[in-house]
Parts: sequence; structure tokens; C-alpha cells
Amino acid sequence: MALLEFTDRGIYCSRADVYIDPWRPVKRALITHGHADHSRWGNEAYLCTTSAAPVIRHRLGEVNIQTVNYGSTTTINGVKFSFHPAGHIIGSAQIRVEYGGEIWVASGDYKTEDDGISEAFAPVRCHHFITESTFGLPVYRWRPQEEIMGEINDWWRENQSAGKTSILTTYALGKAQRLLRGLDTSIGTIYTHGAVENTNEVIRRQGIDLPDTVRVTREIDKKAYPGNLVLTTPGSIGQPWIKKFTGAVVGSASGWMTLRGARRRRGADRGFVLSDHADWSGLLAAIEATGAENVYVTHGYTAIFSKYLRSLGLNAVELETEYEGEDVAEEDKLAEKEAES
Repeated sequence: MALLEFTDRGIYCSRADVYIDPWRPVKRALITHGHADHSRWGNEAYLCTTSAAPVIRHRLGEVNIQTVNYGSTTTINGVKFSFHPAGHIIGSAQIRVEYGGEIWVASGDYKTEDDGISEAFAPVRCHHFITESTFGLPVYRWRPQEEIMGEINDWWRENQSAGKTSILTTYALGKAQRLLRGLDTSIGTIYTHGAVENTNEVIRRQGIDLPDTVRVTREIDKKAYPGNLVLTTPGSIGQPWIKKFTGAVVGSASGWMTLRGARRRRGADRGFVLSDHADWSGLLAAIEATGAENVYVTHGYTAIFSKYLRSLGLNAVELETEYEGEDVAEEDKLAEKEAES
């Protein structure tokens, strides 16, 4: 029997009787990070990194969470577990599992570019590597973050000169804070959707520095917005909430902006290619760095990516899971719920 198995509840280690990022309620869950498709309500006990716990607790309520620091080892029935930086969002981790000389790594979601706010990705040597492939096609190749943030700031300045409000859509958790770190606050005021600001407050309480932001409320005169920037969720576009901003220009920061038509489908006037997932080159570099001969592709372009890995001589298989990659559906549902609370 393999050290890790893929079951209808999630990735399972039978010897330790624990699951990694389960999508059905289980007794003990090891969680890679706080996004809705990886951290779900209903488990009896959770184990995650110290820096991931505040957001997970904020989103799931008073659940039973234990925390570990990166690199420390937790042994359960002889199986050694340790968490290592995944570079995806603050607190995100790859989970290393070792028993009897066999080593697996479940990477969750990851990116290899250091974004300056998340703990930077650290490759972990192993025999078996579980990887995403959200952007597992050669067309997805990211430009440096600094260049994209420069484009966003220039776009904001142009809109300000035209007397327009800049509305930028993004995930409430992860990319919103990454964008805040890169926005030029000398241009104007940054306003935030309630879901974004709720997450900001949790992260600020962790001692992580973010620029000043102003929560969008009914009390703010709509005349205050032109020339400034509003950071919001993709799901707010087309909703009554957005109507308070007159003369607005909408931008979207997502890896999907690589594709023609994605901007239109997301109701955006301008697209910026920025993702919290590894691009084609990043995926391949990460896999090579592990030294793993066995690769399990869990979500994204699984068939195409696993086929390419096999052409490189790796034992690669595609697996069906309930992870979603850079899909806004579940995150938007959670964001709207947060904003209402």
C-alpha cells in the first residue's frame, strides 16, 4: 500500500489516519493553505502553519486548529510530517510525508516567484510529488511581478487623469494583499470591498505590514471615489454593489488574462497577467528540483501536463480531485458571505 492514497474524501495517509486538504469532513486534516477549495469546514481537527491559522480560523470559525512552524517535524504513528513554504499565499505550505525511507510531498497550490509578502517557495526533495497544473500549458509564462505592478500603477494614473475610478478585481485572500504591497499609494486612496478589508484586518493583526486602505461603506460620498482605486472581488462586478461607482474603469489581475476573451468574460476593461500559481516554466522547475520520479497531477490541465511529464521520462499520472486552482467561484461565494457578516 502506498504511503499516500487518493480517496473520495481526499489525500489519505492510512498509517497516520490523516488527510491532506480533504474535501469531505474527516477526523484529522492537514491543511496546505486557507483558500476555500483546500480548507473546508467540518473536520474534527486541523493542522496548518502558524501563519496560515489566523485566516483559516477567520473563515471557518472556532474550529480545532493546531499549528506548526515551517520545517518542524510532527510524528504520528511513526510517520513524519513537516510543512515547507509553497509561495502561494501567506502561510501556504507543501506537506512532506516520510515513512520507512519513502518520501512524498503534497504541494497544494504554489508559485515559484517570490512575491515579497508570502513565504518564498522552497523545493523539497522526494520520491513522489503531488502537483497542481492550473497553468500547465506552454502559453502561460509570467513576466516579473515588478513589471505588472508598474502597468497597474500606470493604468491607475491614466484613469485618475481622466477623472475616473479604477476598480481592480482579485481574490480577497492572497492576491489582494500582494497587490496592495505593489500599489503606489502616492497616486491616491485605496478603497476596499468588505471581504478584502476583513482579510486585511486579519493579516495586519499577524504583524504583516500593508498600506492604509479604506473600507467601502454607504456613508462615503460617491464623489470621493473618482481618481482613486477600489480593490474588490470578481463576483462584485455586475452586482448592485458596483453601481455606487460612476465613471469607473474595471481591471482584472489574473493568470487567465493571458487568454483572449477572458477579460470580456470577467467584465473587465483591462487585464493584468498576475497569478499566485506557478506558470509552465515554474511547474517544470519545481518538479525537477524535487528529484521525484513519480508525479501526480491533481488539478488544472492534468491530461496535457501529465502527458508532457511522461515524455520527459517521469512516471506521471492525472488524478481527479475537487481542487479548483485559480477559479473564482468558491472564493467569491465565501467573499460575499464574509462581506455580509
